Amino acid sequence: MTATADLIIERRRMRRRLALWRILAIVAFVFALGTVASTLGGLGKRPTGDHVAVVEINGVILSDRERSTLLEKLGEEEAVKAVIIRINSPGGSVTGSEELYEDIRALAAEKPVVSQMIDAAASGGYITAIAADHIVARSNTLTGSIGVVAEGPNISELLARNGVNVFKIKSSPLKAEPGFLTEPAPGALDEQKRLIEDSFQWFRGLVGDRRGLEGAALDAVSDGRVHTGRLALELGLIDAIGGDAAVDAHLESAHEIAADLERRTRTWGEPDVPWFLQTGAQALGLDDVLVSSVAPAAERLTPGFRLMAIMY
Repeated sequence: MTATADLIIERRRMRRRLALWRILAIVAFVFALGTVASTLGGLGKRPTGDHVAVVEINGVILSDRERSTLLEKLGEEEAVKAVIIRINSPGGSVTGSEELYEDIRALAAEKPVVSQMIDAAASGGYITAIAADHIVARSNTLTGSIGVVAEGPNISELLARNGVNVFKIKSSPLKAEPGFLTEPAPGALDEQKRLIEDSFQWFRGLVGDRRGLEGAALDAVSDGRVHTGRLALELGLIDAIGGDAAVDAHLESAHEIAADLERRTRTWGEPDVPWFLQTGAQALGLDDVLVSSVAPAAERLTPGFRLMAIMY
């Protein structure tokens, strides 16, 4: 019995020693990462090194507070020497596009910003592009689509066919019009058209101001049609045809930013990870373990019918 008790006591001691050594090893690892990080950039800072930040704008453009926060942060970071906005979007909501445009314009007041169109940068995607001071597209990129549309279903006939009668009690004829359960009230579609026209004039004005177009030249690009990159260049909607090399050439010639300066993709929705752990993760090639991107904004839409101005 005594031998067995002594064995149990000894095992417990060994476990305690192992636990202590594990804790000491973790502390030593964290201290080492902190030492490396402080050497690179100083204590209290997030040492990322000089780089050109790349921000991807993909899919439907909606309002996004975390995206706004990222763009503001890029404008403040000393290590960010320029920003490339890579756009692959057919458009989005009017307000989401307006928000993104204003955020990029604020960023462009602090850093050189270049828009790089990929497959498509149309409507709200084009609003995003003109927020930068230089636009590059592929020769077959689809862009333009300068216009605004609102659409929604009307299933009143389907309901009537199935014996469903929907009624409305409203404070005034144009309240909650148009709807999808009843026929639009007189004047409802005219009012919707008034809203669309107001947003369109705002969009058209942005294009005119940012691209230096007016009169017939502005009319020619504001009829809602899309253009290839080649046609867009002829119409004055973009500045150059090409890919990464064309972007690099502009940054080097216009802003003296070396073409071989590191390009680093920056995402919004990053978790609040201590800077010394991020430094260690970068050194070990484990960035993706610590930093994850949010789901596309379009996936956060609430299902259901919605009448919303969408730019195509």
